[in-house]
Amino acid sequence: MYEDIKGQLNSDKKEERLLAVSKLSQLVKKGKISFPEQGQDVNNHVHTIYSFSPYSPSAAVWNGFMSGLRTIGIMDHDSVSGLKEFIEAAEIVGIAATCGVETRVKMNNTALNGKKINNPDQASIAYVAMHGIPHTQIDKVREFFKPYNKARIARDRKMTDNINSVVGDSGICIDFEKDVLPLSMAGEDGSVTERHLLYALAKKLIDRFGKGSETVSFLEDGLRMNLSEKVRGFLLDIHNPYYDYDLLGALKSDMVEKFYIDAEDECPDVTEFLLLANKVGAISAYAYLGDVKQSVTGDKKAQKFEDDYIDLLFETIYSLGFNAVTYMPSRNDIDQLRAVRSRCEKYGLFQISGEDINTPRQSFICKAQRNEEFSNLYDAAWALIGHEKAATENIDRAMFSEKTIASIPDLKDRILYYKEIGIEKY
Repeated sequence: MYEDIKGQLNSDKKEERLLAVSKLSQLVKKGKISFPEQGQDVNNHVHTIYSFSPYSPSAAVWNGFMSGLRTIGIMDHDSVSGLKEFIEAAEIVGIAATCGVETRVKMNNTALNGKKINNPDQASIAYVAMHGIPHTQIDKVREFFKPYNKARIARDRKMTDNINSVVGDSGICIDFEKDVLPLSMAGEDGSVTERHLLYALAKKLIDRFGKGSETVSFLEDGLRMNLSEKVRGFLLDIHNPYYDYDLLGALKSDMVEKFYIDAEDECPDVTEFLLLANKVGAISAYAYLGDVKQSVTGDKKAQKFEDDYIDLLFETIYSLGFNAVTYMPSRNDIDQLRAVRSRCEKYGLFQISGEDINTPRQSFICKAQRNEEFSNLYDAAWALIGHEKAATENIDRAMFSEKTIASIPDLKDRILYYKEIGIEKY
């Protein structure tokens, strides 16, 4: 019974997904499902099917809840279409939740022009996040992204053609309309990402070569990919329950540069993004990546990013008016994290954490964050909850509104103030 209901969390219909959450929640209340053990764990960066993920908003909430999270945050690429379902599902199970959106912005008109920032695929383009979107402002944010997603799909079509050119000798051909779009939520203003293209390719490869040695041989001999022993082991295991996602990760790590087309029209200028965040009362955050030494998720090569010019980076994001920096303790070594944290403190930037979840192999819990050195990130998560609640009631009460800053100028005091609002209900 439990597995049947759980399977409905990824139904095609939102109403059925939410009904499944409600049924599962009732089973918890009746003692038929063990209540998950909770500590302080939080996660502000969970992707859903509205960008790329194995989880619907309802499934993300349920899995986060059953993992023992105290707070959970939705963070899709260029889409807020899953936010309302996410909010409702969180209300049903009784977990604190925050709403956000991630996007790429142009930094051409800044001191970072020409630099590889935090985007592995393109210089002068940076990943940024908007946290704590007031619920009354969701539709405004959704309208903002519509033209950018339209431009993104136009580029996706061209990149699909490029993929077909790369794998053409194998007899594999991806049809964007038939193979890619059905994997997305584009019909509901969800985004179509490079991961969707590669997931369609992964499915084609499995259909063509099956799971195991033939697929590995094609990757290594046909596409000249360098697989790590870990990933190679995953792909040789025909019983691997995450096979298609592991294959996707391998393709993303090694193949993107072979078909990638620079993103232009689909990326707003950083000033447009910041203007929108301020207008809707959300919290703007730069997403620190840092030099990658060994990718945790296996979908990034070891390469250098912002660390060589970290002071210039912080001077730039501060002067642009960013409110915060978001980072993931599991992705960086302690020296990188300390360098980021010290500069956040220097410039008065709010620190937000979140482990981006977009594959079923990942844990919703970031154990690296349990280091006492990062205890402030728990306060930050609850402050986000409080900010979103207050700003939804009155946008002037947003954490970084002019009125709030005037009345509570010290960031540490402001975090504690909004933390109390956040934990009041929970």
